[in-house]
Amino acid sequence: MDLHSALIALRDPMGIPFFPWLFQGLMVLTFALHILLVNLVVGGIFLAVYHHVKGGEYGRKLSKTMACCSTVNLSLAIVLGVAPLLFVQVIYDPFWYTANAISAWWAMVFLLVITLGFLSLYVFYLKREKHPSGFGFFGLFALVMVVFAGVIMSMFAMQQLLPEKWLSWYVVKGSLQTLGGGFHAFSLGRFLHFMVPAFVNIGIYMMLYAWYFRPRTDFDQGYLDWIGKSGVRLAKIAAMIQVVIGFWWLFSTPIKFGFYRNPVFLIGAVLGFLVMVALIMVQKDPERYAVPMGIVSLVAVLGMSAAREVLRMGYLGQFDYSIYQYPVNLDWGSTVLFLVTFVMGLVVIAYPITLVFKLGRGTLSVEEG
Repeated sequence: MDLHSALIALRDPMGIPFFPWLFQGLMVLTFALHILLVNLVVGGIFLAVYHHVKGGEYGRKLSKTMACCSTVNLSLAIVLGVAPLLFVQVIYDPFWYTANAISAWWAMVFLLVITLGFLSLYVFYLKREKHPSGFGFFGLFALVMVVFAGVIMSMFAMQQLLPEKWLSWYVVKGSLQTLGGGFHAFSLGRFLHFMVPAFVNIGIYMMLYAWYFRPRTDFDQGYLDWIGKSGVRLAKIAAMIQVVIGFWWLFSTPIKFGFYRNPVFLIGAVLGFLVMVALIMVQKDPERYAVPMGIVSLVAVLGMSAAREVLRMGYLGQFDYSIYQYPVNLDWGSTVLFLVTFVMGLVVIAYPITLVFKLGRGTLSVEEG
């Protein structure tokens, strides 16, 4: 059996309940939101630990803030991470499940690692204030665990793109590797392409923090000035590094895909470049442009997510495999139910989110409350 036939045979014989483009679009969107939150977690924990060790009046305040925000962001990142994973399992099931079977041991390690990181982050957040000179180890350990979890997931994502190597990974010198301990195909350039933006996005997050709390009279205005300027400076430097990392990742992709000519990649690259240029231009007044920069950064992450999907289609297209050839057995009931509950969920949470936003900023009127 040739590889194309094997991949077709591994698909779910029941097909999928709706057209593939819907799952693909939702996968790109939810992955972008997930990786953005992961960026905020990595960048936030790094700043929390760094300023916990460095000290200083403003540094200690920032450390406390980032430790608190990182616990929330990690919770959201984990929840949102389920969505793109489910969509991958629906339309890329032959690749995802095989990659997990080959490295099943690492899938279990991932669960342990992210749990330890989550618990360690909470210990750091809850204990660092009462013991300012200690408990920094827990923050550092949480950062290492979160990054290690990202390494494992990046390995899985890359491993699924190389089905021509699956057999050589599973059968070594005539022996079946049933333990699932193989760690293959990790790409450092690809991993850094998703991790370096952590410092871009956490910098913009700091700009938004300064903008958000500026109306509050109980906040130290000098502290807000410091955090806004520190954020834009960090984001600017990280964006410059990201441009270099982006070219590294580009040159590591097979030239036969012509990825550098793909319109989606070009749009994503332009968006990333615009983020860097915009950060250089707004560094004198970071608060004024905090919201526009947040929107531009989100769009850039969406572009990066879309480019990632285009590249995956290029890898799998070598084997004449396309998700658009997946058998479709329309199930309008489940699809409509999903979309209705999704929209209603957004409507239901819109009011409390708006209320909390205004309350935290100190702009909630008595009539609104």
